[in-house]
This record gives sequence, C-alpha cells and structure tokens, in this order.
Amino acid sequence: MLLAGILCLGLTSFCQDYKNPRLSSSQRTKDLLKRMLFEEKVAQLQSTHASRPKLTADVLNNAAKMDSLYGNGIGMINPDFDATMEQTIERRNALQNFLKSKTRLGIPVLFIDEAHHGLLAPGSDVFPTSIALASSWDTAMIRDVYNHIASETSTKGTNYVLAPVVDVCRDPRWGRTSETYGEDPFLCGIIGSAVVQGYQGSSNGTIAKDHVAATLKHFTGHGEPEAGINQAPANYSLRTLREMHMEPFRLCIKHARPAGIMTSYVDIDGLPSHGNKWLLKDVLRNEWKYKGLVVSDWWGIDQLWNKHKIAFNEKDGALKAFNAGVTIDLPFGNNYAHLVHLVKEGKIKMAALDSAVAFILDLKFRMGLFEAGDISIEKARRHMNNPRGRELARQAAEKSMILLKNDKNILPLNKENIKKIAVVGPCAKTNYLGDYSGIPSKNVSLLEGIRNKAGNDIEVVYAPGVKLTTNGDTISLNNYQYTGKATFASTEDNNAMIAQAVRTAETADVIVVAVGENEQLVRESGGPDRWGDAATLDLLSNQDDLVRAMVATGKPVIVYLANGRPLSINYIAQNAAAIIESWFAGEEAGNAFANILFGDVNPSGKLTISIPRSIGQLPIYYNSKPSAHHYEYVTENKTPLYAFGHGLSYTTFKYGEPRLRDLTLTRNGTVSVSVDITNTGSRKGEEVVQLYVRTLNGSVTRPVKELKAFQKILLEPGETKTVTFKIDHAMLSYWRADMSYGTEPGNVEIMTGPSSTEVKKITLAIL
Repeated sequence: MLLAGILCLGLTSFCQDYKNPRLSSSQRTKDLLKRMLFEEKVAQLQSTHASRPKLTADVLNNAAKMDSLYGNGIGMINPDFDATMEQTIERRNALQNFLKSKTRLGIPVLFIDEAHHGLLAPGSDVFPTSIALASSWDTAMIRDVYNHIASETSTKGTNYVLAPVVDVCRDPRWGRTSETYGEDPFLCGIIGSAVVQGYQGSSNGTIAKDHVAATLKHFTGHGEPEAGINQAPANYSLRTLREMHMEPFRLCIKHARPAGIMTSYVDIDGLPSHGNKWLLKDVLRNEWKYKGLVVSDWWGIDQLWNKHKIAFNEKDGALKAFNAGVTIDLPFGNNYAHLVHLVKEGKIKMAALDSAVAFILDLKFRMGLFEAGDISIEKARRHMNNPRGRELARQAAEKSMILLKNDKNILPLNKENIKKIAVVGPCAKTNYLGDYSGIPSKNVSLLEGIRNKAGNDIEVVYAPGVKLTTNGDTISLNNYQYTGKATFASTEDNNAMIAQAVRTAETADVIVVAVGENEQLVRESGGPDRWGDAATLDLLSNQDDLVRAMVATGKPVIVYLANGRPLSINYIAQNAAAIIESWFAGEEAGNAFANILFGDVNPSGKLTISIPRSIGQLPIYYNSKPSAHHYEYVTENKTPLYAFGHGLSYTTFKYGEPRLRDLTLTRNGTVSVSVDITNTGSRKGEEVVQLYVRTLNGSVTRPVKELKAFQKILLEPGETKTVTFKIDHAMLSYWRADMSYGTEPGNVEIMTGPSSTEVKKITLAIL
C-alpha cells in the first residue's frame, strides 16, 4: 500500500487513467466519462464564440467571470475573425491553460477555424478555390496544398477546421458553387478524400503532428437547392440522394475517415437534416459505421424552431437534434444548454449522452490536446512568411486553369511578335479571391503578373473597362460576409469607361480582357447583409458590352475569366480568339496566368462542372438520364456550351481504342481496361485520362455516363503511355429497383477519353 501511494504521488497519471498518454484514447475516454459531472458532460457538447465575449485581459484575469463561462469546460470555440494572429494565440493559450489547470478535470477545448482554400486570416496563403483546385484533377498536388494549409492553420493553435465542402453542385445559380468540386459525385468524393488526407496527414483517421481535424459538409443535398437559393429545400428521391448527394460522403469516409461531418440546412421531404434520424443514425452511424463527430451548421439547430417550425423552442430543438444524432451545437451552444433538463426529465438517456460525449473526448485524446504545450507565436510568424506557400499557390493555379478555346493556336503568345498588350477589364487590376478567403501578404493581380513577365520587352497598358460593383472592389475579410448587397454603376458610367478602354486597346497588338465576378456576386447567401445566389448566369455590369467593344477593335482578344460559378459566355465563346477559365485562382493568379499566356506553362485543367448556354438549360450535367435533353430547345441547343471534362492543351493527344483484358466480369472477379495515349504535338503536356461507364441492362434507368476513374499523366512530345484501370463490381454497383446496392447481369459500356463528350467505347458483360 505504501508503494502504491508513492507511485500515485509521483506518477499521477497511473491513478487517473485518462491522464495517462500510454493508454488508448478509448481507455482514457471511458475513465474520464466515469469521473465527469452531469453539467461537465453537457458542456462538451456545446460550443461558444471567441468574440462572445472577447477573451480580452479583463475577462481572462477575472476568475469569477471565467468560472461562470468555462467552469464546466467547453467542447469547441469558434474563431474571432477580428483578432490579430498574436491576439488569437495569446487568448487561446490563456483559455486552454485555464481549462487544463483551473477546471476540475482539466479537459481542453478544440479551437475551430475556417480554412477552405487557406486559413481565413490576414497574412495567410490563399490558394485557388475548391472548384479551381478540382479542375486540376491532380490529387497529389491537392494533398500537398492541404498539408500546407493544415501546417499554417495548426501553428495558430487551430485543431479543427470546418471544411471541405463535398456537396455535389447541380445548380450553379447557388452562391456556394465555388466551394464545391463540381457536379460529379465520384470526383467530389475522390478529391474530397485527398483534401481530408492533406488536412489530417493520414488516410486512416489519425490526426498527424502539425495537422488538423477535418469536417465534411454539408450532409446532405445542399448543392442542389430549390431555385439555386442557399438553404432552400432539396426534395429529391431516395435514389438521387443516395447516388448523387450522399455518395461523396460515403467515399470520403471510406478513403480518408474525416474527424467530423456537418449537417446541412436543407429540408429533404419535409425533414431538415439537423432533425433527420434516418440520415444521421441509420445511414451514417449504423450503415456506414462512422465514428466521428456530427456537428451542426451554424444555427442549424436553431432553424428547427425559428425557420423550419418542426420544434417549439430551443429545448425542443435540442431534443430533436440530439435524438437525430447531432453531437455538437454550433456556434453558441444555446440549444444544447437544455440537455441538462432533458436528461433529468428522462427524455434523453444518460447512456445516449455519454455516447455523444465520448466522440469529442476521443478526438481530443487522439490529437494529444491533454499533453500539448502552449502555442508558439514565433513559430506561427515564421510559417506565415514561408515561401513554400507562394510557390505552391502558383503551381496550383497553373495546374487549375482551363484553356476552353484557342483559335488558330493564338496561345501561347510569341514575345517576338508583340510590342504592346492591352490588359482590360474589372478583374485585371484587382485579383478577387472568392468566398471564405483570407488576406495574403502578397496578392498578384493579372495586370501585375503580365507586367512581371513582359519586362521591358513589351509595353503593357491598362484600362478597367467597367466596374463590377461600386461597393466591393477592395479585398478584405469583409468580402467573406459583411460587405452588404452589391450596388452597380450606371450603364452610362460603364459606357464611358468602355470608351476609354477602346482608346487604350486600339494601339495594342493583342488584348487580354479580364471579366467575371467578385465576392459580392458569388458567395454564401444568408442573413441581412449577404447575397450571392444568382438569377442569371450572364456576365453582369455591362461586361459583355466591354468584350464586344474589344472585339470590334479588330485586335485578337484573349478572355480571362475570374469567377466562382460557370457563366453563360455565348458571345465570348463565338468571338474571342482564346478563353482561359481561371475561377478564383488564389494569391498567385497573375503570375500563373502570365506563365500560361507566354507558354512557360502548358495548361492542363479540365472542367468539373458543365458550362450552360443559358440559365434556361438548368439543370444540365453530363451524367443525366437517357430521357433528359432528348430534344432540342426551340431557341438553342440542348448541349452545354462547354462540357464536363473539357480542357485544351498547347499540345495534342491521340487516344487509342480501349482494350479489355477480359470481355466478361465474373461474380467475384476483376478485369482491367487499358488505353494508349500519345502526345502528337511539339510540347510536353499533362493530360487527364477519364474513364466512364454506362449500364445498358439495369432494372432502373441509369445515367448516360458516369465517371468512375481518372489519371493525370505527363507526356513528352511523341511519347506514348498506356493507362490501365481496374474494373470490379464495386465500381459498377448502383441502387437497384428494390433499393439494394450491387450489380446486375447484363452489359456495360466502358468509355475512355479526354472529356465526357469525346470517348471511345467497348462493351463488358457482367455475370
């Protein structure tokens, strides 16, 4: 007994198992749960906000105030976007030290941040938006990007990020289109998996050192809201939900094991996701065996009673959300404060509460938060000036930009033949970064990038052409949410600017016109000061008039698109000599474009979302059913302006016929399909080889094409490579007529090619 007492005094962790880092996270969680008071458990399922109240010195040094706010602990805390990096780190250290040393059990908090394509903070690196990164089809590069983002984010003390968005976007009117990876569920799932692996530093759910826990969102149907309005209902059939909107989440759980999943705001068949037990328990927990957190979207539980009206009040909303399977109440935890009373009243069982609390405790143990030291301000400062971030941002932008059109191979430009370039347009001098963007220490515009590249050899002149909006041209964190509704210049004012642009451009040899959107025109809509959903996909603010005026000069016109959603650019497609779709390409957009413009980089991006001719074509996606778009419209073609998978190169590629190793797929077998690709041009180039399938004899109608694999390869001039894909029953499975999942005997078309519209076919029989 004396020896045991000495050990307990010297090695406290052996007396309190939850403090022993040598034990497993599940052992530590089990021990800690036994020691927790009722109120301490509930506190772990709540969150708060670092600005409610701000953790200033007068709060942190007030023992009574801190005890009233955090005496029982807290599960998560959301960021204060107004705080500097130094303030954030100082306050986080102070709060964590209070929780670990001044509360009864010393349970640390998880610090949340936004980091969709870079940490949402001043001085951080900003990479291309999600729709742009997806256009690279380069999962290795994407993992590198998010490894860097994770490192930059974790140095600030962040443990948990509310990203990535793996919603399938099938209505580009939606203001959050740029946050998605496109219209295909397989592609969204595979790229989303690469992002999670980058954030977390593993593919098995482990959160590696200098990495962060990731959150898939929004589960589910969020990417195809009614009328393209953010948070509108998503009333789709069970089959559509399963095959389109839920599939990326299933794939990410399988390939990357994300730490968290966020529920969606949407109403599906009368049941909001935050109150949908079938979605969060029957499918997510029981069918998919998911073991991570399920967090609410901000005020998502509140919406059960103040918007959807399926709950009476906060307490009833908490009951419905908790019983449906939501673990954490974001952002203020007001609803889940009522869990104390709900358990006492017998409406929630203590075992259910313990099970929910275990999810968050286990994550905190696995991330080593109980043993972690203070956040280093010096380390964070060093990382914010890491030149690797700028280099990676430029490479990512170069790989993401898409050459949509290149008449007579006008690109790349030959410096020897050009004396003057006119750079025109509202997206030329200001490099817009897109929704959920931080503010980089250096933001390279198109104009700056071209001038950097042209040097003293080529004169570069500039004219703005038009104003996109009159109140959103300055890049700031306010562009994320708070700049208010866009206001536009008058047509008269824009026409005067167009006239000036014509005078500037008339003396040039070639014109680069930069048009598109800014953060006021495409972003997350919500609240009284945020608009971003669109009633048109046409260029706004007289930008088409600007392009027409440039074409009328008779000079070659190269159009650079900076935008967050596909735009109906019919005139541009017909009349521009070349078109580059850049999306919002991040802090190095200007340098990346200049490298493509002059041929130092060969573009290799491909579309991950169809570009419609008009809003009247919507919905239009490549993986439609056979009866969709069967006949032409009265006034226009049924096909998109540019199709899924499309993207040109400065070289040319020749595809051979696909070859199957076996023409029959047996019950438990696999076959391989191979295709030869030859670089028939004079430049080295990267090509995205795409594999599509079509079930020909199913019990239910199947899409005319479904992407099932892809590979990005590099080819030297004259080089041929053979790309081989494995085909098995898992790849070809679907939800059959009886809603069982699997394959059926019959024939399947196997298609390979450079895009969804340019494929060669071979037929495979399934036994």
